[in-house]
Amino acid sequence: MYAVSLDAPYLDTDADQLCFSLDLTERPALAERVVSLGGLDVRLRLLGASHQVFAGPVRETVACLRGAVRGLPETCTHHLPGWVYDFGATTRRLAPEEFSAEVTQVLGRATAAEHSLCGVFPGSPEAVTAVVVESVGGPYGAKLVWRTWHTYPQNGQIVSTHSRLEAR
Repeated sequence: MYAVSLDAPYLDTDADQLCFSLDLTERPALAERVVSLGGLDVRLRLLGASHQVFAGPVRETVACLRGAVRGLPETCTHHLPGWVYDFGATTRRLAPEEFSAEVTQVLGRATAAEHSLCGVFPGSPEAVTAVVVESVGGPYGAKLVWRTWHTYPQNGQIVSTHSRLEAR
């Protein structure tokens, strides 16, 4: 795992401010890690306003984006030339003790993963953005799966996303 203490306040202070995009260019990153999996270079990027993952034809951004429609899709599928991309997101609001336990699990999962990037924002050890990516076998070849978590200690929210990119 690659973990960093981020030297900037996070900009998305509530899960309701998050937006989803597949067509944005790079945003300024607070931390970045490139890993090679499934024959692809995968760029994991932590932003002051959440994350970007660039893998093959996909440029996934989940962030607070000025002027964009707010909200994350529960599920969506995109067919790209030679690829299929699936995305899903859930938001949960937890009681303080449940929230702390869940953040501990997220940090443990990110720590145990070989290909991950995890950032802790100043002000709270529970203000975390984490990305974990892995390559898994697919019937057509390359298949990547990544998960992200965005935690909001001020209101007990955790946003989890799950993405899959598979060669066709």
